[in-house]
Amino acid sequence: MAATKSLVCLYVCVLLCHGSMAQQLFSQQGVDAWRSARHGGSRGCRFDRLQAYQAMRNVRSEAGVTEYFDETSDQFRCAGVSVIRRVVDPQGLVVPRFSNTPGLAYMIQGKGYAGLSFPGCPATHQQQFQPFDQTQSSQGQNFRDEHQKIHQLRQGDITALPAGVAHWFYNSGDTPVVIIYVYDVNNNANQLEPRHKEFLLAGNSQSQSERHMFMFEQSTVQHSGKNVFNGFNAELLSESLGISREAARRLQSQNDQRGEIIRVKRGLQLLKPSSSQQQQQEQEQGQYQQVQYRGQGQYNGLEENMCSVKARANIDNPNRADYYNPRAGRITHLNSQKLQILNLVQMSATRVNLYQNALISPFWNMNAHSVDYMIQGSARVQVVNNQGRTVFDGVLHQGQLLIIPQNYVVIKKAEHNGCQYISFKTSPNAMVSQVAGKNSVLRALPIDVIANAYRVSRDEAHRLKNNRGDEIGAFAPRFSQSQTSQQSYQFIAEAEEALSGMPVDIYKSTKFKQDNLVRANMHECELGRGVFIDFRNGHYDYESRASPRPAPWRAGFTGLLALRRHRQRIPCLEGRSPSSQEQLRDEIGAFAPRFSQSQTSQQSYQFIAEAEEALSLSGM
Repeated sequence: MAATKSLVCLYVCVLLCHGSMAQQLFSQQGVDAWRSARHGGSRGCRFDRLQAYQAMRNVRSEAGVTEYFDETSDQFRCAGVSVIRRVVDPQGLVVPRFSNTPGLAYMIQGKGYAGLSFPGCPATHQQQFQPFDQTQSSQGQNFRDEHQKIHQLRQGDITALPAGVAHWFYNSGDTPVVIIYVYDVNNNANQLEPRHKEFLLAGNSQSQSERHMFMFEQSTVQHSGKNVFNGFNAELLSESLGISREAARRLQSQNDQRGEIIRVKRGLQLLKPSSSQQQQQEQEQGQYQQVQYRGQGQYNGLEENMCSVKARANIDNPNRADYYNPRAGRITHLNSQKLQILNLVQMSATRVNLYQNALISPFWNMNAHSVDYMIQGSARVQVVNNQGRTVFDGVLHQGQLLIIPQNYVVIKKAEHNGCQYISFKTSPNAMVSQVAGKNSVLRALPIDVIANAYRVSRDEAHRLKNNRGDEIGAFAPRFSQSQTSQQSYQFIAEAEEALSGMPVDIYKSTKFKQDNLVRANMHECELGRGVFIDFRNGHYDYESRASPRPAPWRAGFTGLLALRRHRQRIPCLEGRSPSSQEQLRDEIGAFAPRFSQSQTSQQSYQFIAEAEEALSLSGM
């Protein structure tokens, strides 16, 4: 009996110990957002002048290119980050490796498979297949393989890469894959010098490194060169692994010149779940986590451990946006509350999609540095330090990145082609403080405080405090009447040119007058202030019951779609739920190439955003 009690006590102690470790690893308490798991910046670090960076150094492998950003800069050193971008060709395999620093990998384009090998976790995937050797195959010999979980990745996926965990990637598509990696060098998980080091378990990039040795002498990135097996004695290595000396020499890759991204000629034979199965599993897991988050927010540490932890999440899905403005864009946050492994990596990310001329509310990062990478388009960015000085004022273009220090105030405005960018934060629960809009600093201040602080009247203070209404994060552009009229006419001119083939300049000189606008028949939208348009004989009469002033932008845009859809009415956006608005945008985007080959679906969204702004200014 005493022995049984002892065993029970021992079992309970082990269980509680395991739960305590897991709870420490995946803690979700709100106070964690205020803590830092990073080494502080050097005392000599100053962010007096920021600049936009782009990849400058390329290392070519057999099936891809590894691009390095200029980490000799003080900005990378002071922020404690390292950035790498890889382009992987079809059937390209990024050989297994691990690093001394944790990081996040974001897939900009393409699809493929990735694997993370957590130590001590069982191999849950088993498969049998025939060898490539025809002699063995004829003898009926089959091999059995066991391995850990394989993750199916697609565009927009973020994968967490803990320090010391081996990982690999394979491009299973027909187009190149582009992935950007951001590593946190100052993380406490890095017990080496403050430099990002990659340890190759296979491959050999020595030849490429030697060609560019002069470029990397002062770099903070320690390039792998040869893999880790190369340093061992072949005899000792063969004995420890139970293989022949010839096989041990192959592991060392002494004569392998393929680099760190190799080509798999026959493709990988992988045991992996189908896309539908993986999507269903993710939905079930997401629903379970949402139920947990609605509760007390306390975890006993046993819900998720290292072996079952979810290592990836998609941040591009519009349905998962945290903030959505139909006239500005959407913002999606990914933190440890949505992906628990980020507590281990101590990083998070934010994906921003801005329409034409839309803005991000002025804000500052409260507890993290930010590495902003421009995926598509361009944006005007201004950054101000604690002395009120502008440390950056320029345009961030596609393929460039900008490091924004903690507490520096930043404002961003998309240019005419809109922009899409991702921000990597050096905190698992990065927090921002917005200056304007709902839930902002100005909204939280009393009117008298604003009036006296800025020496303005109470009416002006009230407008300053509430001028942005209920907008959060992403702000719609504000146009002057002249800008709205000019851009509206330009849009109709381009639409008319697409229909009739008439050059825009000729159209401007002959028809581009408001009082001689081609005639249309317009009706109020049942859902709000928008309109329907019916075409008759290719001409349209303009008539609005909502306002005596015409909104030619809406007439041109909606009328064009009505004609393209055989005079079917196109409903307006007002009064629709965000999901139905997104569905309508996808429907409209499908028709965009029919009237302008150069306009993408994203630009169609931007036209809608500016059309709504034109309506609000015209009083409709």
